[in-house]
Amino acid sequence: MISITFISCEDFLEKKPLSQYSDAVVWTDINLVEAYVNYGYEQLPQEVNGRMMMTSLTDESMFNSGSGQDVATKSLITPSDYAVWDRFVVQQRYRWENIYIRIRALNMALEQIDLNTYPAADEDKKNQLKGEVLFLRAFNYHMLLFMYGGVPIITKTYKLDDEFLVARNSFDECVNFIVEDCDNAADLLPVNHNTANFGRATKGAALALKSRVLLFAASDLCNSDGSWTSGYSHLELIGYVDDNRTARWTAAKNAAKDVIDLQAYDLYKGNPAPGDNVAQNFAEIFISMKTIEDIFVKPFDETTAGTTGIAFTNSPGGYGGWGNTNPLNNLVDAFEMADGTKFSWSIPEHAESPYENREPRFYASINCEGAPWRTRPDNGKALDPVGVIQVGFYEQADGSWNSGLDTRSSPIAAFAGTYTGYFMRKFINPAVVIPYQTQYYPQRFIRYAEVLLNYAEACAELNEEIEARNYINSIRARAGLPNINTSGSELIESIRHERRIELAFEMGIRYWDIRRWMTAPQVMLNGEGIYIRKYLGQDKPNYTIINSQDRDWKDQTYWMPIKLAEMNKNKLLIQNPLYD
Repeated sequence: MISITFISCEDFLEKKPLSQYSDAVVWTDINLVEAYVNYGYEQLPQEVNGRMMMTSLTDESMFNSGSGQDVATKSLITPSDYAVWDRFVVQQRYRWENIYIRIRALNMALEQIDLNTYPAADEDKKNQLKGEVLFLRAFNYHMLLFMYGGVPIITKTYKLDDEFLVARNSFDECVNFIVEDCDNAADLLPVNHNTANFGRATKGAALALKSRVLLFAASDLCNSDGSWTSGYSHLELIGYVDDNRTARWTAAKNAAKDVIDLQAYDLYKGNPAPGDNVAQNFAEIFISMKTIEDIFVKPFDETTAGTTGIAFTNSPGGYGGWGNTNPLNNLVDAFEMADGTKFSWSIPEHAESPYENREPRFYASINCEGAPWRTRPDNGKALDPVGVIQVGFYEQADGSWNSGLDTRSSPIAAFAGTYTGYFMRKFINPAVVIPYQTQYYPQRFIRYAEVLLNYAEACAELNEEIEARNYINSIRARAGLPNINTSGSELIESIRHERRIELAFEMGIRYWDIRRWMTAPQVMLNGEGIYIRKYLGQDKPNYTIINSQDRDWKDQTYWMPIKLAEMNKNKLLIQNPLYD
């Protein structure tokens, strides 16, 4: 009986688990390796199902539910209090410790792919997966670089007896490392995937990421004299300490041109014909599952989109949404008029009808007072049979005032009303009836327009003005706007303006731009909104600019602080400037 018992125990202990695979099985089966690599995509930050978008930490918009947003927009983040970066999934995935968890997983994949032998028939797939892992590692390191500056470069998985204390690498070393990963990934990846693999990294994605990183590296923040740091003695961690900036702009220009020269991408409906609905063309980019403009996209369907989505979290409250992202008047006023001239409240015709005759991207990006949307839910049809955005207040015959259905005093959903008088229109398909339907919106991490803007900016900084204007004007042509003819510093401002409008609300771009240009002190001002009153008998409402959110900028916010817990674990780490 004792012998039988021991034999039975031995058999039981040798049984393989039914719900998971062993390491030996995973790394020898190319299909399981692919499933492991999928984790790297899944863990990237995405705003498809998140609530607070990165735009609300910039001068573009504000979040209508507070939740520590003001700690960030008033420059009160500390090594001990990350506020929104601890509270929302999107921002959590930008944090130091979470990115390094992902990097460890990617390092393990690279080690194991190189250690194991695969059938000859799987060789191409093995190389492709290795290229994808290199790209994903570069993508994660670029997030660390943009958030913190130079960080420890870790390229292996650690064993228990390894030395865990690692110092930060210089900014220069980190840029070179990311560029090398991008180049190596590009060598292994195809230009295009078949439909089944749409969303996986490509050669273009690797080269476009390289373009983004080199543009950041060439910019003002990373090439300043450090005077803003009040004597920080480790400038090599947050930028360059040499004077080779022309070479950096040249590298940024060439990286963007490499993507252009692939001839794999184009602007979606880049040559509008007379009579085209240019605003609708632009809106379609962000509600289509796939366009020729997509470089790195994460698609979603009914099995992956979850129970909510961007249409739910950002549709106006009076339409059943949460209305989380409220565009600021600071951004709204930046959209040009239809003829390419600047909008100004000091011009009587503009002030009387601020939402008329604006450029097409305005109508594709902003939901404002009177904008047509869709049929109201049952609880709002009687109050608004037409289906337009209501963010104003309307005088009645008895002298009382009715609140618009999308205001903070809405009779339908006041909690989801706007603080600024605007809602985000971009990314949202009005045909999706929320909360009963989910919008399967692809997360667009990189699209071709960004690369063209990268190229134009680098060309302008190198005084190659004709080339810069050609590319910026191709984007304006798609938007139905006339060419620009500016030069010198005005051309650079034109390109920055175009980038602000074209890429508005797109994940993280404005957040990084106002830092790398060092314009944040000038633009991170109090968030403005609009107060609208329509008096009985008047054809036009009255518009009053209001302060919707107090904000403040402090220079330490150019870089995020390393968390105190991380500093305590690794005594070799040096904190970023002005956080001590």
